[in-house]
Amino acid sequence: MNSTVTGREAERTAELYLRQQGLQLVQRNYRARTGEIDLIMERGSLLAFVEVRYRGNPNYGSGADSISRSKQRKIINTAHLFLQKHCKNNDPRWNEYRFDVVSIGNEINWIPGAFTLD
Repeated sequence: MNSTVTGREAERTAELYLRQQGLQLVQRNYRARTGEIDLIMERGSLLAFVEVRYRGNPNYGSGADSISRSKQRKIINTAHLFLQKHCKNNDPRWNEYRFDVVSIGNEINWIPGAFTLD
């Protein structure tokens, strides 16, 4: 199986898991000039920008460990573009957001608020 197929399968697994945790899908694979966000999920007024990482070999660390500061910045910048486009005129639909990571290997590890704007 190539990495694209594996990545898409990991994203589907993560989406199903997050739905079971009470989140709803807003958009998958949101692309902008600054990058891509794997899943954008919501629960009430909370919007979660989710990076999904797959690790077939746990000896290389978790998927969350592989998200560099540069990758975090790309996700944050892409999230800002999403919010600018979808939250016009102070739309109160989402009034809080966070950046989550779902790492998939031998088990699913969901890290809400895995990184911040700092």
